[in-house]
Amino acid sequence: MTAALFTPYTIKNVTFPNRIVMSPMCMYSCEARDGKATNFHYTHYTSRAVGKVGLIFTEAAAVTMQGRISPEDLGIWSDEHIEGLTNIVTLSKEQGAKVGIQLAHAGRKAKVDGSILAPSALPFDDKMKTPEEMTKEQIQDTITAFQEGARRAKESGFDVIELHAAHGYLISEFLSPLTNNRNDEYGGTREKRYKFLRETIDSVKNVWDGPLFVRISADEYHEEGNTIDDFIYFASEMKTQGVDLVDCSTGGIVPAKINAYPGYQVTHAERIRRGATIATGAVGLITHPLQAEEIIQNERADLVFLARELLRNPYWPRTAAVELGVELEAPKQYERGWN
Repeated sequence: MTAALFTPYTIKNVTFPNRIVMSPMCMYSCEARDGKATNFHYTHYTSRAVGKVGLIFTEAAAVTMQGRISPEDLGIWSDEHIEGLTNIVTLSKEQGAKVGIQLAHAGRKAKVDGSILAPSALPFDDKMKTPEEMTKEQIQDTITAFQEGARRAKESGFDVIELHAAHGYLISEFLSPLTNNRNDEYGGTREKRYKFLRETIDSVKNVWDGPLFVRISADEYHEEGNTIDDFIYFASEMKTQGVDLVDCSTGGIVPAKINAYPGYQVTHAERIRRGATIATGAVGLITHPLQAEEIIQNERADLVFLARELLRNPYWPRTAAVELGVELEAPKQYERGWN
């Protein structure tokens, strides 16, 4: 019997060859600070495709210049980015992987020149800028920017789009009562705090009919923050809007000390999967093949997202296959050294 980790998984018309996902990770490698992909990106992502990762996410791609996490991040705010992103997709797909892109806006955590925007004028900490509170016009412009990013992602050939609503960036700032103290229709109750994400999802789906994921921070590590019940509510709303999977991370909303241990975020994926009856992805110090297999085998999540472990070992799927007794087809060029 094939290990659960290596069973295919289909969402809409896209089938991932296994349940192993490369999580989005900032690479800080746009040398010209223009958001365009470089040779490093082509090598970095393609090597994980050669290593048989089923779904590869690029790093967060900024939908506006102002919304970059750093000036060295990938961008998708201009049609000039399409060529480089297409190269990433083409090279990775040639090796059998599916490819996703995470669309993002850093909000108050943007480390760029000039003013930065957020739901409310609250800095992340005393070392970072105080953002400007977004006007309704700026909110609508940003929603349009996400839609345009989705259009460019489609033109670039990506299989999956993920909206970055985690880690204290713009969408999660709207969701959290810790960072959203607006008095209009975008703040207050959790229904109102969800409005920005709701409108962003609807806007993206106007141009994108493929698999749509949303990453959340399912624990804000603060007694006055959102609870797991709030995130089950948000996930349930996402499901009604046609979101296919919720990628369950934690933290980053406000400064916090997090007790991170192997698999420390898996329970969040499990509870949201059951509470909202939506597919989930588990992420966070997942490093061992048996650990990943247990998550999928016991239906605690539908996909396993690996981050730093895939920086250490681009061929981690082969390591997992050997550990789990699975015959994983080698790239033909590597057959003599694969098994």
